[in-house]
Amino acid sequence: MVRVGFNMSIIDLIIKFGIFFVIFFLYGLYLRKRFNKSNNIEKKLDRIIELLEKDT
Repeated sequence: MVRVGFNMSIIDLIIKFGIFFVIFFLYGLYLRKRFNKSNNIEKKLDRIIELLEKDT
């Protein structure tokens, strides 16, 4: 059995935390983009309703 040195465990932790933060960041971007998209659709629908109310 090979003993892992202190430096190797620190590098391993950095890599694991790095992967976690990258996934967390990408998920945050996905949620932000999805929220903006739904918000944009809502604004378009509001605009259509305003135009239809002006016609009548």
